[in-house]
Amino acid sequence: MSSAITIDLRPAARDLGLPESSVAAAVRLLDEGNTVPFITRYRRDQTGGLDEEQIELVRGHVAKLRQLEERKQTILRSLESQEKLTDALRAEIGRAASMKRLEDLYLPFKPKKQSLAAKAREQGLAPLAEEILMRAPTCAELQARAAEFVDAEKGVADAAAAIAGAGHIIAEQFSELADLRQHIRKLYRKTAKLVSKGVEEEHKQKPQFKDYLDFREPLSRIPPHRVLAINRGERAKVLRVSVDVDEQAIERLAIDDLISADHPHREYLDNCVRDALARLVLPSLEREARRETTEKAETHAVTVFARNLRKLLLQPPLAGKRVLAIDPGYKNGCKLATLDDFGNLLKTGLVHLVGSDEQKAKARETLVETMREHPINVIAIGNGSACRATEELVGDILANELAESEIRYVIVNEAGASVYSTSPTGREEFPECDAMQRSAISIGRRLQDPLSELVKIDPASIGVGLYQHDARTGDLRDTLNDVVQACVSFVGVDLNRASTALLRYVSGLNQLTARRIQEFRQQQGPFKSRQQLMEVNGLGEATFVQAAGFLKIESGDEPLDATWVHPESYDAARTLLARLGVDVAALGKADSAATIETGLAAHDRAALAQELGVGQLTLEQLVEALSKPGRDPRTDLPPPLFRKDVVKFEDLAVGIELRGTVLNVVDFGAFVDVGLSDSGLVHISQLSNDYVRDPHQLVSVGDQVQVWVASIDPERRRVSLTMIPPGTERKPEPRPPRQERPPRRPPPQKAAEQQPAGSLGASPSAATPATRPQQAPSRRKQQFTPRHDPPQHGHADRPAFEKRAKKVQVPITKEMAEGKEAMRSFGDLLQFHKKKQEPQAEETGDGGKGTEGE
Repeated sequence: MSSAITIDLRPAARDLGLPESSVAAAVRLLDEGNTVPFITRYRRDQTGGLDEEQIELVRGHVAKLRQLEERKQTILRSLESQEKLTDALRAEIGRAASMKRLEDLYLPFKPKKQSLAAKAREQGLAPLAEEILMRAPTCAELQARAAEFVDAEKGVADAAAAIAGAGHIIAEQFSELADLRQHIRKLYRKTAKLVSKGVEEEHKQKPQFKDYLDFREPLSRIPPHRVLAINRGERAKVLRVSVDVDEQAIERLAIDDLISADHPHREYLDNCVRDALARLVLPSLEREARRETTEKAETHAVTVFARNLRKLLLQPPLAGKRVLAIDPGYKNGCKLATLDDFGNLLKTGLVHLVGSDEQKAKARETLVETMREHPINVIAIGNGSACRATEELVGDILANELAESEIRYVIVNEAGASVYSTSPTGREEFPECDAMQRSAISIGRRLQDPLSELVKIDPASIGVGLYQHDARTGDLRDTLNDVVQACVSFVGVDLNRASTALLRYVSGLNQLTARRIQEFRQQQGPFKSRQQLMEVNGLGEATFVQAAGFLKIESGDEPLDATWVHPESYDAARTLLARLGVDVAALGKADSAATIETGLAAHDRAALAQELGVGQLTLEQLVEALSKPGRDPRTDLPPPLFRKDVVKFEDLAVGIELRGTVLNVVDFGAFVDVGLSDSGLVHISQLSNDYVRDPHQLVSVGDQVQVWVASIDPERRRVSLTMIPPGTERKPEPRPPRQERPPRRPPPQKAAEQQPAGSLGASPSAATPATRPQQAPSRRKQQFTPRHDPPQHGHADRPAFEKRAKKVQVPITKEMAEGKEAMRSFGDLLQFHKKKQEPQAEETGDGGKGTEGE
């Protein structure tokens, strides 16, 4: 994070709801080059215990504030170079709280390409535009005055051309008023609707966009996944997309804001306003609205993908199990890879599920032979094509030839396995294998240790998102890399066993330092201590501080190297263990955690932290690290869902109960693998009886859930699922019948208005159109200043909106007070309660407050 731009952190702390001291500490640590995982774990006392998500929010928020401040400085320098920077404009720019407001202020001074207004100024029509705006007496007869500007050499052929050119100048001035754009922007967003229409003939070739061929939805309420789907259809030239707004309301707002009712050239200026809106303002706001809506949708898609990726990476490992991995396929056959307990390749093979009976029998024989030759514990089947055919064969084998065994199978998400099989990492690890065999190896290894294997694959290739590939590549890559680094740091890495692909995501390390660590390990042998990292070429003190706490060494020279304790806290950790009566060498034994807990009970933690010279949060971190030195946090999660039988589509029925694994969580629900050819969808409305705003609140990728079949589509072989047990669905409560109310009596004034003009008791407002004023006075009056002088962008000389006349309160009738007639409004009800309290106030003599004991 750059520290060149200084900003006030108080607004950031207020917006994020965090203490200012914590925000300031987090920003300072980030500016010093510390990583988010390092700050989260080892600088908790300085940040007040901010977690990883909060620090990420601080980083993103402060980055936007610095970007805004940097833009302000750029604009100020530009205005100074143009000699158009005034004190009022400088103050307005300093107060700008958003990039939109800032760009609105800068718009009149922004270098422009050739425009109609610029051409008119070159023709010398700026004085005419100024006279029109300022109601100059010389311009009382507009046609005559415009004729004086006719100049054939400059391209002004006649008075009409002069008037048109002046109109272009005025329209551009109107479009560049920052306050006006701000008012219009609010109304634009309030009434804007995203509209998409199908392009003839094109949509027939791409039916996936059929829901958007005649689509319209308010821009403020359209969900992100629809925005991205419509954008994709527009790029594919299947949809024609636009934004529909209430142009008449915007036009009325602009005219009332800008033009006085008594202006001598009112009609002409009204046309200038319409031209400014149609040609300059509305197209600009449409581009802005679509850009911001798309950016918001892309950010949301990246957030969903990152959240699902984190859950996928932190799936529990299957340690100590031999795995037979199968990458299923029809034409090219099913690739087999047998792996030992540590993921080492034992054997590869190939079987075919389709073909002659002899080939099918051979495939069955090969599978049985492989399982018996190597004591297999689990079979990992990729969820690609031919997955269910492979599953049926495996299930049949386990039910017959291997019925006495305890072997189970599990379906593994193989997204990205083909990417790994052709990557430099895959070729380097298994140069003797072909791409199809590497794909099977990846499937088996990601079951044994998902994190260690999935880090070898580009995160964007792992299919746990929604329209993530429509997001900006840079933002997607940076966010996903941060997620992978956070997961690796959360779990920790065995320094002597981790691959280069895993090491590169450790806090403080990169591809180069990870490779150098691997080369040092190959040349010098296993690391004996963390301190040996300082001997690695190119790994300095700063990198060591960031990375050392996340790299563990089992059975090394220093027992604390196997814990989460950072080397900078080793002295404090030894002193703490001595106070608690625990030998450092005994860490990790069965009774060490109980001894630490018992010893802590006899000490005051605040005093103990002061004695050790650390903060209380650091003390808590030390205690946790010493109590569970080798704990893998992923082991607390439930293991994968193992199967021995097969679920067939033909056996399904509405209401049948199934158990499945959540494959993906999106805005509208969750996709669950229940053993069918395609995953079933649990719609967001079927996740719970209660209202669910975000599916991530209830389910995550990898969760094992109990579901029931809600509906079946035999033609498309699709299944809709529900997580609400049958019979427990909450039925919507019936609305009470609406009571018929007597017709409202109109207020006396309105009743008078309804009478015909000229009748007895008619009000002045009921006059005929011929006797009415042409238009009510505008809400805002404005004195226009010539645009060739630097305008005062704060518009301090422009009076504020006129105050509206106070609404006259119509008294309630006697019938209303007695309850014989319905009230007209809440105001009538308030009058009723006030009248009811008046006698009570007279009785108590204290203004209706009563005695203190009431």
